Amino acid sequence: MIPIRSLPLALLALPLFGCTDPAKVSESKATENASALSALVVRDVEEIERGLPAGAAQFATLLPKDETVKPEPAQVKKHLLFLQRTVPDLLVAKSTFFAFTDASGVAIRNNLDQDAMAGSNLVTIYPALEKARNGEPFVFTSGGFPRPQPPQKDRDWVAASPVKGSSGNVRGIFVTGFTYRRFAYHLQESLRHDLESARLEKKDDSKMPLLYVAVFDESGVYGSSQMPEVSEKALLDLKMAEKTSSGSAHGTLEITGRAYGYAAVRTPKLGPSLGVIVLRSEV
Repeated sequence: MIPIRSLPLALLALPLFGCTDPAKVSESKATENASALSALVVRDVEEIERGLPAGAAQFATLLPKDETVKPEPAQVKKHLLFLQRTVPDLLVAKSTFFAFTDASGVAIRNNLDQDAMAGSNLVTIYPALEKARNGEPFVFTSGGFPRPQPPQKDRDWVAASPVKGSSGNVRGIFVTGFTYRRFAYHLQESLRHDLESARLEKKDDSKMPLLYVAVFDESGVYGSSQMPEVSEKALLDLKMAEKTSSGSAHGTLEITGRAYGYAAVRTPKLGPSLGVIVLRSEV
């Protein structure tokens, strides 16, 4: 199947010419927006795809030379913060955390002030990370980190690269990632910024559309923190994973009396069943 991001925009967008139905206008524009976001996702993931292995190689030089000595958590945190600042791709990556595990996959420390990961076996939580323990240069997966009563259901996108010793043995794993909802917020704000910039450039005094972005997979829909619960529920009911199984999906719907257009595309760079949804209503 041809990746959505490689299809010409003309095949993804609906014609606007002669269209007076506001919902259909929103549908067409949401389709263009979703196509643009799918390209942004590729760039975002490629930053981590380049930066994490580069950071892991530097991490290896920062560990104690005596491989029988386990690094101290406070020192690991300093290394994580240092690498986040000095590896160019990690500096701009959309990650919400960086962590380092021992050779068995147990987290020693992450870079956050409140470390909920320390002592947890990340390979057990995200089994695909076993490939990094076996030396694969870059792996990614998704799943759910056990959180104590989160305010909203959420999932994580996680990537890992092995940190190797002098003999090529894996001393630990360099891990990063973000939650679906936090990534949806990043995409939403990026889209709003681009639309506002285009309006200013064209001296367009029309109002900005009402706009929300969500990430979806087979487990559900995960909107940005600004997306109303009723809107997320409406998108969940559309079963986006099924709708996009053979290509992009778009349409119109009404939520609390307002007409919206929506568009959803798969984003294979995030994972085979993951994608993004744009929900838009012209004001």
